[in-house]
Amino acid sequence: MNPSRNQVVTEGIVLSRTNFGEADRIITMLTSDRGKVTLMAKGVRKIKSKLAGGIELFSISQISYLPGKGEIHTLISSRLQKHYGQIVKDISRTMLGYELLKRINRATEDATESEYFDLMKISLASLDGALVLNLIELWFDAQLLRLAGHQPNLASDLQGKRLQADQLYTFDFDNMSFVTAEQGIFSPAHIKFLRLVFGLQEPLALGQITDADQVIGPCAQLVATMRHQFIRA
Repeated sequence: MNPSRNQVVTEGIVLSRTNFGEADRIITMLTSDRGKVTLMAKGVRKIKSKLAGGIELFSISQISYLPGKGEIHTLISSRLQKHYGQIVKDISRTMLGYELLKRINRATEDATESEYFDLMKISLASLDGALVLNLIELWFDAQLLRLAGHQPNLASDLQGKRLQADQLYTFDFDNMSFVTAEQGIFSPAHIKFLRLVFGLQEPLALGQITDADQVIGPCAQLVATMRHQFIRA
C-alpha cells in the first residue's frame, strides 16, 4: 500500500508518554524538522504492538504520522534508530535524563527550531558516556539559555569595559553582565570556564579541563539561576 501524501516522516525523541484509554498512549516528541508534535499511539500498550519498540525513551526514532485536524496527530509507524542503553544502567544518569527531557519539553513550543532536537540528541549521547553529570547538566542549561536568547555578556562588564584578568566580579541578572567587586565570587577562571560552557557545541571537552571541579560550583549556581529566571524549565 502506498503511503498517504499527507503522511509525515521524520526523526524524533520522546519527551513524554501518557497512558490513554485501555491500550493507547499520547506521546510528545521533539522532531528534527517538525518542531514538537503530539501523537496518538493507538494500541501501543498491547503486547504485540508494532509501535512500542520504536518509541522508547532515551532514543532516536524514525516515525511517520498522519496530521490531525487538531493538536494531536496519529502515529502510523516507528523504528528505533539509536537507543542510548547505558543511561538506564545507572540510576543517577537515568534521573538526570528524565529531568533534561522535562526541561526541554517545558522550554519549547510546538514550532520550535531544529537546534533543540540537536541539543537533546547530544545530551543523550553524553549521558550514555562517561562524562560527569554536573558538567552535562551545566552545559545543557547553558545551551537552553543560549537558544532562548539569554546568553550572559562574557566579554565586558556592566560599564562596557573588557573583563580583566586581575579583577573579581559579581553578576547583575537584570543586565546579564558582570560587575567589578572587591569581594566578588567570580574570578577570571570562572568567566573563562563559562565561555567554554556556552560556546562548546558539545560538553565532552569540559571533562578535559583539569580545574573544572574548582570553578563549577559558582558557575552552575549562576546558570541555574538564569534558567529559573528566564526559561520556563
